[in-house]
Amino acid sequence: MNQQKIPATVITGFLGAGKTTMIRNLLTNAGGKKIALIINEFGDLGVDGEVLKGCGAENCTEDDIIELTNGCICCTVADDFIPTMTKLLEREQRPDHIVIETSGLALPQPLVAAFNWPDIRTQVTVDGVITVVDSAAVAAGRFADDHDAVEAARNDDDSLDHESPIEELFEDQLTCADLIVLNKTDLIDEDGLGRVKSEVASRIARRPVMIEARNGEVPAGVLLGLGIGTEDDIANRKSHHELEHEEGAPHDHDEFDSFVVELGAVSDPQGFVEKLKGIIAEHDVLRLKGFIDVSGKPMRLQLQAVGSRIDQYFDRAWAPGEARRTRLVVIGLHEINQDAVRKAIEALVQG
Repeated sequence: MNQQKIPATVITGFLGAGKTTMIRNLLTNAGGKKIALIINEFGDLGVDGEVLKGCGAENCTEDDIIELTNGCICCTVADDFIPTMTKLLEREQRPDHIVIETSGLALPQPLVAAFNWPDIRTQVTVDGVITVVDSAAVAAGRFADDHDAVEAARNDDDSLDHESPIEELFEDQLTCADLIVLNKTDLIDEDGLGRVKSEVASRIARRPVMIEARNGEVPAGVLLGLGIGTEDDIANRKSHHELEHEEGAPHDHDEFDSFVVELGAVSDPQGFVEKLKGIIAEHDVLRLKGFIDVSGKPMRLQLQAVGSRIDQYFDRAWAPGEARRTRLVVIGLHEINQDAVRKAIEALVQG
């Protein structure tokens, strides 16, 4: 197997910011790199795919363009994105670079975090997150060219289970960026551009590089090859949604519930995992993830489950003074019987 990690570039930004145009320019000027493209765009889904498939780039054929249509990629990472990436990596001829266009309404943070999944992290790294900004809209005091249309799309799409206001989504997309492309600068004057730069900078604590662009025309050499490894820095790019959870705010997803089960040490991790599979199947648990304190082991065992498939590996040693504990996050549909699941998991250790 090829041990060199494939770089992946995540491109985010509001609807109408110019992501698809920029990607089309990228594909036609990629310098011979074989690029695989994953598209997850609401409303324009299908349109974007057809535009990109028609660009005639030899290095990105129709087979290399994958559209995800089952919901927001940031909320269906386990169901959609991970299987898609797995199939892509199983190809005989693997891509030189992967480009992912997120929904204009998506939080990029969960997507970047998914690159730490065991099946992905050993083969792919996030080369960088690029956030495209509609400079003309920001200069006019909006975040998108048609603010009402973006708001309506966000409210009407049942597959979006996060309810962040547009202003927060804008900030979250900026917060996750390694490179911010101020697009459509040809539509504003120097004073307007100055206001845009100040507005964008005021929205984030980090200071990613900002560049200017017209019609999404950015050289491939600028967009690709950043070499950031963003997945290793995701803890410094938390969204409003994540920060609210840390502050004790209730989970606001409409369709899904999540809860934490804390346990003591596990003496038989293999037996524990096998019994977990039965609990997951019985209670329709969608995802289960966390860390296990294995008796007599100096290292922490990380666990990731999607349905009955469970991946586990020792990720690091317990730090001196760190409280050793088993802590699992359970995610299911809103009608999941939390008490029953919690008691069943606790019984695995108590028994």
